[in-house]
Amino acid sequence: MQRLTAVPPLPIARGQGPWLYDTAGQRYFDANSSWWVNLFGHADAGINAALRAQLDTLPHVMLAGCTHAPAVELAERLSALTGGVLGHAFYASDGASAVEIALKMSFHAWRNQGRPAKREFVCVEHGYHGETLGALAVTDVAVFRDAYDPLLMRAHRVRSPDARQARAGETAAEVAARALEDVRRLFEDRHEHIAAFIVEPLVQCAAGMAMHDATYVRGLRALCDTYEIHLIADEIAVGCGRSGSFFAFEQAAANGEAPIWPDFICLSKGISGGYLPLSLVLSRDAIYRVFLDDEVARGFLHSHSYTGNALACRAALAVLDRFEQDDVLAGNRVRAAALSTALAPLAEDVRLEHLRQRGMIWAIDVREAFAGERFAERFHLAGRRHELLIRPIGRSVYLMPPYVVDDELAHWLAERLRATLDAVLETPTTPRSPDAAAAPDPATA
Repeated sequence: MQRLTAVPPLPIARGQGPWLYDTAGQRYFDANSSWWVNLFGHADAGINAALRAQLDTLPHVMLAGCTHAPAVELAERLSALTGGVLGHAFYASDGASAVEIALKMSFHAWRNQGRPAKREFVCVEHGYHGETLGALAVTDVAVFRDAYDPLLMRAHRVRSPDARQARAGETAAEVAARALEDVRRLFEDRHEHIAAFIVEPLVQCAAGMAMHDATYVRGLRALCDTYEIHLIADEIAVGCGRSGSFFAFEQAAANGEAPIWPDFICLSKGISGGYLPLSLVLSRDAIYRVFLDDEVARGFLHSHSYTGNALACRAALAVLDRFEQDDVLAGNRVRAAALSTALAPLAEDVRLEHLRQRGMIWAIDVREAFAGERFAERFHLAGRRHELLIRPIGRSVYLMPPYVVDDELAHWLAERLRATLDAVLETPTTPRSPDAAAAPDPATA
């Protein structure tokens, strides 16, 4: 609020594909997919048509004593994407609510099984899971959390597997192994009291797109199995194809091995394509069954008026249709290769470090000596002047574009990103000398 006079909001009038247009007609490329939700850009014809048809049929009915086709079909199709392992969907409205539901469901399931002492939760250093009180309790981002800290339950925090922490000669897998050892020690000491571990698989987004090796997620699954602890995968940002597979957790399985799954998956953001608020929690049959009881207090009670909204579910079904009909995941591999090639020269800029990529996420960090004051704000404003709507996280500049980038747009985007960096950073570009070239970032995948 304090900065509104200096940095007034950008008045957007309309959107089309990856472009947004302000009231003066100026266009901006939506480089962050409007906070990671607009998977296929704005005003997508297919999603628009699906919503129009649903609007004329059933916009909404309470999901209490009633049901409707979009909610049933969406639950069935998402379950099928897990091979039926996560066979139940609980609907909510936003990512933080999904996290709240998963936390409550985990504790309540243990209590129903006669283990009420399992009431503690574990989160990862610098992780982000939302800003309601329960979600904040497992969030480790000071700017969101600290003001409300006296209100929050106490959660355990463990070392981040962020591959940028690699020591000289250390791989991302070795960083992950060190982080897993921290988890193992905690589990050995507190497993009788721990209900669940929550993690953002592969990328801690609000931590500045901190990427980690998939062996970390695989190791978590093994540790949670050994110590009887639920594993919650917060895929609100990294799901729906953003990390390279539909669910990021799919990449946890070793090559040639059967898929492994968490006990809960939280989805939101891209699941409805940026159209309507929707979130959901997928859970296993074993968890569902412990709530089946004639005693109401043993049932899982959590609701809001728009639970399973028919329009939002229809938008999500249209998103799933697009994935199937256009083979979006295969197309994204081509798009990612083109944009990675276009961005590769950034690795030679002495002002920058840790160029990294996972699926349709790219990030690079500006070295502190070159950032100057209010870097994120200055970069955002400079981006506008170069037709980019882009918001860094601290000194981490990232791209999470809609899944519509072609070769020409990839080169345009890289050129505009470079121009924005040159406009903001305090010294001109100086390429690295050949003998000073940095090794590839271990997070790159």
